[in-house]
Amino acid sequence: MNESELGASSLAEFDFERRFDERRALKWIQENWSKAFLLCGLYVVLVFGGQHFMRERPKLNLRKPLVLWSLGLAVFSIIGTLRTGLYMLNMLMNGGFRQSVCDTRFYSAPVSKFWAYAFVLSKGPELGDTAFIVLRKQRLIFLHWYHHITVLLYSCYAYKSQTVGGTWFITMNYGVHSLMYTYYAARAAGVRVPRACAMIITTAQILQMVIGLAVLGLVYLWMHDVHCPSSLSNLAWGCLMYLSYLILFASFFYNSYLRRSSGDKGSKTE
Repeated sequence: MNESELGASSLAEFDFERRFDERRALKWIQENWSKAFLLCGLYVVLVFGGQHFMRERPKLNLRKPLVLWSLGLAVFSIIGTLRTGLYMLNMLMNGGFRQSVCDTRFYSAPVSKFWAYAFVLSKGPELGDTAFIVLRKQRLIFLHWYHHITVLLYSCYAYKSQTVGGTWFITMNYGVHSLMYTYYAARAAGVRVPRACAMIITTAQILQMVIGLAVLGLVYLWMHDVHCPSSLSNLAWGCLMYLSYLILFASFFYNSYLRRSSGDKGSKTE
């Protein structure tokens, strides 16, 4: 066991984290990940079918369910951030930056293995965000549903291959979601949140995409190292995903906060 592995194994873990069977989880994802395409297809049908269904009907309030929904995802994301963030911080301190990028033990280490798997599974329930937009007859932008679909597909694809970079990708996403869903819960509860908070969240999302592309670039440079295994197909799909997000989120930021002076668009983004 090297220094970084020793440091990771010394982290305090909860009993359910230690007992979680990551090998069984990996096998299940490898056998069933392609079903995510069917789920995404059903999602698209329900989203646009739902909009058609609601066209001549009054919008639903759903304020209390939305508060509970967003609050639940916020708490889940905060805990995920703390647990995976603790692992990544320990990795940076004991193994260094390169080891944190090329790390694959993240998927099997006692403190992080459950949260890596929970992250992938959470992308299914998160599709429910769109139901509130449709039923409340809010504006549904392309970024919202495109992001939900592609994150779900890539998360399953990456987990089944135990790709390097996951430590950064998952921890960053948990962190951004902690801010985002807390903001949504507060807004749904009627709290007057300063406009600057929405700008900060979108900025964090853009920064997430920039860092994601940088991590993938480093993986490309180091992928021929025996300690940083990856594949060109994984890098290509990852870069395409993060680059498209960067463009879309930057465009959203410009149109929402720079070009216009109107209030929040009322549409969720990842």
